[in-house]
Amino acid sequence: MIFRIHGLSHRTPADMNPPSATPSPSSPLHLHRHPPFQFPLFVIPSKPTKPISSATTNQRLDPKSNALPTNKTLIPLQKHKNRSKIAQNLTHKIKDGKIETLQEFNRMFLGMVMAGEVDLAYKLYSNLPNYNLSADKLTLSILVNCYCKRNEPMEARRVLQHLIDNGFGTPNVKTFTQVINSFCKKGRLTQAFEVFEMMGRVNCDPSINTYNCLLKGLCYVGRVEEAHELLSKIKKSWKDEKDVSLKPDVYSFTAVMDGLCKVGRSDEALELLNEAIEMGLDPSIVSYNTVFNGFFKEGRPLEGFDLLEKIKERNCSPDCVSYSTLLHGLLQWGEIRAGIRVYDEMMDLGFEVDERMMNTLLRGVCRKSRKEKELLKDAYRVFDEMSKRGCDVDACAYELMIEAFCNGNEMDKAFVNLCEMMKLGLCPRTFTLNIVIRGLCVEGKIEKAMWILVMACRGRSDMLERVTFDVLINEMNRRGMVTNATCVFCVGLKNGVIPLRKPIR
Repeated sequence: MIFRIHGLSHRTPADMNPPSATPSPSSPLHLHRHPPFQFPLFVIPSKPTKPISSATTNQRLDPKSNALPTNKTLIPLQKHKNRSKIAQNLTHKIKDGKIETLQEFNRMFLGMVMAGEVDLAYKLYSNLPNYNLSADKLTLSILVNCYCKRNEPMEARRVLQHLIDNGFGTPNVKTFTQVINSFCKKGRLTQAFEVFEMMGRVNCDPSINTYNCLLKGLCYVGRVEEAHELLSKIKKSWKDEKDVSLKPDVYSFTAVMDGLCKVGRSDEALELLNEAIEMGLDPSIVSYNTVFNGFFKEGRPLEGFDLLEKIKERNCSPDCVSYSTLLHGLLQWGEIRAGIRVYDEMMDLGFEVDERMMNTLLRGVCRKSRKEKELLKDAYRVFDEMSKRGCDVDACAYELMIEAFCNGNEMDKAFVNLCEMMKLGLCPRTFTLNIVIRGLCVEGKIEKAMWILVMACRGRSDMLERVTFDVLINEMNRRGMVTNATCVFCVGLKNGVIPLRKPIR
């Protein structure tokens, strides 16, 4: 298969999807095969009909125009939040038979499709013969759009073929692009390129949006090298012919960048980004986020951090997705200090860090604080923020935070959070129980240590180990609390644990 780019030809490889049968002019047009909306073929005229009235003369679709006409009365349907109520009013109008001209019908049909009310639009279209009206080029072009929104590209293509074969004139580039985009979204590149070839046969020049759909479709199915080659051909064609309409835009570059990043070629994606800037394009934050993802998938989070600084230098404001992606990548690869900086920036800018990310950050900071004590204050700060927001702290984060409190000699906070953890039904590990009991004993807070032991016995006694009892008995012996030490020793025996330490009489 060959498609042309203003004098350039590009051959698609033989390993494409099996080509589908192209509808011939003589084959019947099945517009919709699924109930409940069966469209009778007599609704679609085999040849263009005469205008119903003078009002319909000016509503024909201009082949050179990329836009379909709009109706001011349908703007509320497109934007209003309570679209169902407006749609209901239109339904009454349909039932009352108040549509008198094809122009009015097309405007209403278009408004429903643009508003996403495709079922209502189908219902309106099925009633077309009841108004003594026949579909024209604009009606069928809107129907193509309707099928594309319905994610039925094969039906859209059949209507498109019917338009061409039965003398309705050449559909505009926007109509072709909608069908190509619909095929590309489903990964059906063979059919997309067949529609693209159809454009050439009817002398409809593709726009850069048409090529963007193909670029995105190629990357979607993993044919990144072909997408890269196609982008190069588009750039060459634009430079050679000076056709402004074919100048690659930000979306062209971003589509290929995304494909490159997904296959581990982030450096090439970054080169494309720089090339776009040199061409005078202003990359969107989506373009930068694409490169962020690529760096993190390749284990290069600090390069993503450097890219963030470059974004700021270009006066492009990173969004919440940028920061969240960056934070996730930094934490995933253990760059905790850089992650804390990104977290602080997010908080300063008013971006909300989701609960899952907060737990990940807390766990990372707590683990890092075992060797770098200066990070304890950051762990406390993140934990306090989670408490203020009412976030659910997972068991692992709770235990690490309790350990951090113990390492920072904040035993009262460690005790409170251990109790809170147990009240929530979360089961602490023996290690966590031991470090809290040991820390409380060192500070002479025997009563709190005993309370933890009692709570553990009431919960799951299998959490208790010999060292748990030894720590308590040893401290009680040191303080001369023989009776209490004896009680702890007996509790251990009752739970199947034989402490090494025994009460000293």
